[in-house]
Amino acid sequence: MQSCHWQENGEQQASIIGQLTRDTVPELWSQLQAWQTQIARYEVCLKELDRVDSAGMAMLIHLLQHAKNQNCHIMLTFMPSQLYTLFKLSNIDELFAEHIQVTDD
Repeated sequence: MQSCHWQENGEQQASIIGQLTRDTVPELWSQLQAWQTQIARYEVCLKELDRVDSAGMAMLIHLLQHAKNQNCHIMLTFMPSQLYTLFKLSNIDELFAEHIQVTDD
């Protein structure tokens, strides 16, 4: 069974761990919709994502908008190549370039 969870790593950082797919997005998104922050910049580490599909990509887009509505700028770190490819294929990679932090592994 697939699983995915949000792990707070501090006041300004969290990780998404597991498989971010159409099977796991509904439960994770229901949790994240309740997420509130007063922080101006928040880092979401994707280093421990095992798999991501287009539903996972869509959820991340909604998460960025949810944070923006709270005046918070999310930076995605350690973006898996699979997710970056989905962004490119969807022709939205340039729209979200300001949310992607290039990190060396």
